[in-house]
Amino acid sequence: MNERPVIDVALVRRLVDTQFPEYRGLPVRPVELDGWDNRTFRLGDDLSVRLPSARGYLGQVAKEHEWLPRLAPLLPLPIPAPVAQGEPDAGYPFPWSVYRWLPGTPLALAGEVDGVALATDLGHFLTALRQVDATGGPPPGSHSFFRGDPPGVYRDEAIAAMAAGAPNIDPRAARRIWDAAEGSRWDAPAVWFHGDAAPGNLLVRDGCLSAVIDFGTSGVGDPACDLVPAWTMFDDSARRAFRDAVALDDATWARARGWALWKALITVRDRPDDALARRTLARLAADPGL
Repeated sequence: MNERPVIDVALVRRLVDTQFPEYRGLPVRPVELDGWDNRTFRLGDDLSVRLPSARGYLGQVAKEHEWLPRLAPLLPLPIPAPVAQGEPDAGYPFPWSVYRWLPGTPLALAGEVDGVALATDLGHFLTALRQVDATGGPPPGSHSFFRGDPPGVYRDEAIAAMAAGAPNIDPRAARRIWDAAEGSRWDAPAVWFHGDAAPGNLLVRDGCLSAVIDFGTSGVGDPACDLVPAWTMFDDSARRAFRDAVALDDATWARARGWALWKALITVRDRPDDALARRTLARLAADPGL
């Protein structure tokens, strides 16, 4: 399912030249942070090419082409704008996309930013996304890696990772966080969520949040998964600003802790020295919400 084809500049050049000859004169360049689920290349100055890296990400292509143009006019920050959809060709087995290039530096590569301002802006963006009419939107599933479902969808994996032990958090505290996460459900109508508001998917310019990209795990359901940046990205006053901006109830925050805990646990299980996951666990331990 997750066999990964070789994706490089030469492949992108062949695909573009064959399927979109109007772009033959535009150079293809790798980008500094090009993702894991999808590989991204710059096409000229105004376009980008995005290619799924494995079969498990295929459902995201058609979803983004259908929904991003509908979402964009209703959101306070730019999001990716699909231009064209390519087909399997030149030894590459999946559909792929051409997008408008969005200027900005991924937060993961940016210099110093104001954490409180970033948290507030991200919270307002996610709130605006949540308020878009979700009628007919894609429910949670494999395309979103089950973001939008209750965190209990990953219960077995989370419990096993807790049993194996993790740095920076007491196993009993971790279990209490997890049990609280499983203790409620999103009973309101399904709403839009982004699903992966991570530093690689947030663009900044002049120290401010300027765009949100990569809606591959987006859908409609429980928005708790979108609160994970509270522990992956923010400390103290920034976390409080984020919480104020998203304006969701304590039960949703409890489920969000479950999502953050699960992801951090499985990350340190596979990469014990991962600094972000270890820091997330430390933040959860200090802010268990119990």
